[in-house]
Amino acid sequence: MPDSVHPLGAHPSGAGAPPRPPDSAGPAPRSRTAPASGARPGEPEGAVPPKPPGGRQAPRDIPAVGHVGSRPPTYDAEPTALPLADPEELDELVPDTVLEGAGHGSCTLRAVSVRGDSARYRGEPRRDALLVARFGVGEQALVLVAMATGARATPGAHRAATEVCRWIARAVGRSHARLVEDMRAARRGDLKSGLHRLTDRSLGRLRADAAERGVDPEEYTATLRCLLLPADPGCRTRVFFGVGAGGLFRLRDGEWHDIEPRVAEAKAPGHPVVGFGSPPPETPGGDRLTMDLGIPTPPSPYDPPPEPPREPFRFRASLARPGDTLLMCTTGLADPLRGEPELGAHLARRWSDPAPPGLAAFLADTQVRVKGYADDRTAAAVWEA
Repeated sequence: MPDSVHPLGAHPSGAGAPPRPPDSAGPAPRSRTAPASGARPGEPEGAVPPKPPGGRQAPRDIPAVGHVGSRPPTYDAEPTALPLADPEELDELVPDTVLEGAGHGSCTLRAVSVRGDSARYRGEPRRDALLVARFGVGEQALVLVAMATGARATPGAHRAATEVCRWIARAVGRSHARLVEDMRAARRGDLKSGLHRLTDRSLGRLRADAAERGVDPEEYTATLRCLLLPADPGCRTRVFFGVGAGGLFRLRDGEWHDIEPRVAEAKAPGHPVVGFGSPPPETPGGDRLTMDLGIPTPPSPYDPPPEPPREPFRFRASLARPGDTLLMCTTGLADPLRGEPELGAHLARRWSDPAPPGLAAFLADTQVRVKGYADDRTAAAVWEA
């Protein structure tokens, strides 16, 4: 979802603040009218950004750019104002940028979360949260990437996003060994059922926390997107799950494919991973740990208990091919990728090299700006060896 960094300055509303851009309210985000499939207006459903012209130019020879599109964005490229801090709650400060990277098994991970142009100008905290964790060792290890976005214009939005990422991580960490086993066996239906239950429970806990805080559960909420990556190089299964808007893309042979699960797919029963089967449990209770992920259901102190999220659960399990790059992101990056083909073409050229970019290069690539898109950007990309 955003951009670069700005010299420290006074709060925009105070004296000496930088002049407000004439259209700082910004045009209506194009993402609201962009087709969900990624097609441009007038193009058929399922269209994706075109393959960049000029053939297979060496990606490392493609220069980094500050922005794409016909005009530069309204806001400055660097942060302007720091968020307001409470001396009694300094543990809630959110850094402008979080950058992470790792290499396990047959894949290399790059992940980043950056405050958006609008929040940087107004001195607001980043609403996106990013958590990357490895559970287990050796070929039994499982890497989790979790990202969430708090509700817009809501106090504590960043806190809600952070909490739901941590709750998901705790539950996945407790059951990582069984999850790895199910991914190796391609038990897609069992994984989908268990992760759906886990997601509902985590977001339900967020609603309960909202009730405890005395705030509207519809405001103290967050979207959630997760990626499970086994460290075993012999297991090429990649599992995505979550709730809410965002993007899931695959770069293959220099072309982007929008593989975000649609609502109709999300509500469908589990199917085998392509190339594998998903046999039924050997005994009626054989998959109980996967279904429950080993988490007991405590009695709810609320009557009635908080409702689960109304957004559909999204799930996709797929097999990675050598040379693929899988990109999971929040709407801050997904919307401009779908709405501005030049951005997709630029990233395709930059990321088509089998060798993953370094952390600094990845940060620069994900910060390429597009006018009309000023939200936080959180993204995780996986390069397959």
